[in-house]
Amino acid sequence: MTSTPQPANGRTIGLAHYAGRAVLEHVLTRHDATFQQQITLRRAVVADGPLDLGTLVERVTADLKADPAGVRASVDSLLAKGLLSADGPLISPTDAGRDLFAAIGAETGEISARIYAGIPAEDLATAGRVLARITERADAELAALTS
Repeated sequence: MTSTPQPANGRTIGLAHYAGRAVLEHVLTRHDATFQQQITLRRAVVADGPLDLGTLVERVTADLKADPAGVRASVDSLLAKGLLSADGPLISPTDAGRDLFAAIGAETGEISARIYAGIPAEDLATAGRVLARITERADAELAALTS
């Protein structure tokens, strides 16, 4: 069911975000993972090589606008689960971490395909441009508030 179109604003964007996030959280729960763990694991898996612990924490903190201590706790939990490994300060995904990331990606990819089915490519391109601009502006506002 499609409701009457509403202009994009914080509420409509937030509702879309939380609807998608709820789907992802459901998938993550089945894999005994949290959202923050999945984002942290993603950063490690898609990196060109091992990441310095500080760099990994910094990148995930910036991605999620999260507390660095909480991100470090996610890294520690992924290390404890054997999904990441440490060689001194360098962090890498393990085979189990890559497998988990792939499994979550496959499952959410199928769901996403159903969610986005039938939406014209030009609409998705426009939405992508608008959301990128909103993100850029919100990041600038946050930087101004926290400096």
